[in-house]
Amino acid sequence: MKKSKILLGTVIIAIIGLITVAADHIDAPAAQGTTADITDFYAFQGEDTNNLVFVANVQGLLSPGSTAAAQFDENVLVEFNIDTNNDNVEDLVIQAIPRDNTMYFFGPYAPGTTGLSSSINEMATKSSVPVTTYGVPAVVATENGMKMFAGPRDDPFFMDFARYGQIIGGTAPGFNNPGSDTFKGTNVLSIVVEVPKSEIGGSGTINTWVETKVKQ
Repeated sequence: MKKSKILLGTVIIAIIGLITVAADHIDAPAAQGTTADITDFYAFQGEDTNNLVFVANVQGLLSPGSTAAAQFDENVLVEFNIDTNNDNVEDLVIQAIPRDNTMYFFGPYAPGTTGLSSSINEMATKSSVPVTTYGVPAVVATENGMKMFAGPRDDPFFMDFARYGQIIGGTAPGFNNPGSDTFKGTNVLSIVVEVPKSEIGGSGTINTWVETKVKQ
């Protein structure tokens, strides 16, 4: 699970039986090498300042060769959680799940269940975008006031792990500037959704985090 806090600027239930999987770039053996493995989560104000952008990157450390074969797992739900009243429980969710090389988005909507288990309300607002394949221009869809993307991207995370090890080991005083990027030349699978602030409260502070949940 990745979590952050951000300040905003101005009836068919399909029970899927999903559970949360924690993740990181390297140290998630239960999810490693799958799209259940979260590398990073980003939430920020869009170029259109009336919108917020949510980004979940999964299945990191993909080489250029392996990126072409990497696919989103149809058994893995990626859920963007939004807490609008600071109780650390999701009040709204945006759910993304792939089917037949298309990423489907549900929400934002108030979930019927919270916490480790999730269901998809198929009566919620549904949007979609074709999954971009490796080596072709990004396919971006606009639907229901949202913009969406799903597909491979260069890993934007910068970390000099070799230097970090030296610092922890007491053999280096600090990081070099700019240092060496351990993730240079590796890719992730990325899910991006841009949504109007008016759809998630309009103003105030929200807590937001992302989870991957695997069908059981």
